Amino acid sequence: MTVLRELRMRPPSRPARAWDASTVTRLVLAGTVIFVLLVGANLATPLYPLLQARLGFDSFGLTVAFSAYVLSLIGGLVLFGHWSDHIGRRAALVLAVVVGLAGGLVFGLAGSLPLLVLGRALQGLAVALATGASAAALRELLPARPEWASRFTLLASSGGVAVGPVAGGLLSLLPDGSQAPFLVHSIVLAALLVPLLLLDARPAIGASGRGPAVLLPRRPTVSRRARGTFWMAALTGFLSFAVFGFCLSLAPGYFAHIMHADSRPVIGLLAALTLACSALSQLVSLRGRFLVPAGLLVLGASVVLFAVAGAVGSPWLLVAAGMGAGLGQGVAFRVVFNNVAGAAEPGRQAQIVSAVYIVTYLGSALPVLGLGMAVRVWDLQGCVAWFATAVAAACAVLAVVSVRHPTGGR
Repeated sequence: MTVLRELRMRPPSRPARAWDASTVTRLVLAGTVIFVLLVGANLATPLYPLLQARLGFDSFGLTVAFSAYVLSLIGGLVLFGHWSDHIGRRAALVLAVVVGLAGGLVFGLAGSLPLLVLGRALQGLAVALATGASAAALRELLPARPEWASRFTLLASSGGVAVGPVAGGLLSLLPDGSQAPFLVHSIVLAALLVPLLLLDARPAIGASGRGPAVLLPRRPTVSRRARGTFWMAALTGFLSFAVFGFCLSLAPGYFAHIMHADSRPVIGLLAALTLACSALSQLVSLRGRFLVPAGLLVLGASVVLFAVAGAVGSPWLLVAAGMGAGLGQGVAFRVVFNNVAGAAEPGRQAQIVSAVYIVTYLGSALPVLGLGMAVRVWDLQGCVAWFATAVAAACAVLAVVSVRHPTGGR
């Protein structure tokens, strides 16, 4: 089936030279697309000081550029989150790669803050197209191993966000350091299009005779049986991504002050530490009724350690806080994500997963924007202390709820 035929939602027809890839290859492709797109979306984390100096914008401008990605991602999930159920997973992933390629080039070559915002917005739309498609594809390819499908989904997404800042810091050492990372990433995305276009795609599971009308934007809805697990997953995701958003936007400057270092690779590595530990936690098999509350409490306590590390100037506390936050988040979110994915109907996998991420990614936008505005009035250390207190309190409340309603409540 060709991509154009999928986009037009025509009946499947197998081209003569179609590549009937194995299940393992399809798993790798589905995970690689979201991984590479998220690497590109986070390349800029250690480069923001360079971009601020080159383009002349302040901390609030930085949070605006960061939040443009998140807000466009949320809008994209509303507009396109259900598309892959109807046009097919491969077609949605091809569209995502093309849009991501455009976004990276615009951002990398931008000469002003508005162009940076445009590039970030395109990157957000690309990730929105790929999020539900990738997660649903992994679950369909592992029908007998739903927990591992969830692990691979979170490993690819957390891993991509973690690798992005490290890759950005290392590639920034090349000539034209603020542009080179995006040019290299664009080459990788272009290469990824080749196997996607050759693949013999499987028919969309939500195919119908309704034509393009099924692609119109939908109000996010969740079935009754998935509602309790949905809100537990969404709120856990919101808190998680509030911490991730801090690590990927304002934290590099905060970390540099604590570490007394201005090395972009080092700052990129510190910013990625929490995400990397979250990704690695997906490889550890832990079971038990209290995994979710324990993970939430570890996340809350670790965020408080971020503030303490800044107050006492301790690099070791900073590293411990980053590792603890990642491990706690990874364990808790994996369980609640697997619960909601398992409760979703087969024909609405991408739609339900996208709905979870709409709330989740709001955590990367709203608290970070508020923090950016607060830094204009108060010092960064004080703002981080208030942020940490609020996150820790919310984690404690959600931990109590998860104990009372271990599968998400009613």
